[in-house]
Amino acid sequence: MQLARAGYDFPVSKFYFWLKLRGLKKFLAILFLKITGWKVPEKKEEIDRMKHSVMVAAPHTSNWDFPFALAAFWRMGIDLKYFIKSEYTNGLFGWFFRWTGAVGVNRSLKKNHLTDYAIELMKTKKQMVLLVPAEGTRKAAPKWRTGFYRIAREANVPISLGYLDYSRKTAGVLDVFTPSGDFETDMYHIQEKYRPIKGKHPENYNPEIF
Repeated sequence: MQLARAGYDFPVSKFYFWLKLRGLKKFLAILFLKITGWKVPEKKEEIDRMKHSVMVAAPHTSNWDFPFALAAFWRMGIDLKYFIKSEYTNGLFGWFFRWTGAVGVNRSLKKNHLTDYAIELMKTKKQMVLLVPAEGTRKAAPKWRTGFYRIAREANVPISLGYLDYSRKTAGVLDVFTPSGDFETDMYHIQEKYRPIKGKHPENYNPEIF
């Protein structure tokens, strides 16, 4: 059996179908979080509201943030999507990246065009949680990138505030809110929500995000 994806053909093994079994992501997430001692406080109302939203996640100070974030949201039944270079999603292990939620994009796409693409994608989907790396680096960023705010406003979706607090080993959602259009007020709200959260390397997070 062959699977064609973005012009790349490769055989689909039984293992690939096994990976797609319903509930597998949640099972793996529960196992990973139990082994590592992390907790995910689940708030049903916020989970329901975030099912079609643009998400930021902070603080981002370590490579470990990605597997912990995936596990936390898979535990909550949220299948995150994120942008990645198309070379990863079209290659030999492209199926794995797509399985984790990767959406391949052309690396030559300019930042503004990528934001436009994200807006159109959010408009065409009924349910989608798009993770946008607002900090853009694992080091202390002077200011956050604000494309996520424009996506939320123009696609008319809420902003979800994902977090990882290494000091308490908890992960989840701080808030899900609809941006008011008052940029400074909304950014201050986000900034203060994240202020008490501790990343793996706190010195690499700048709490003044705008």
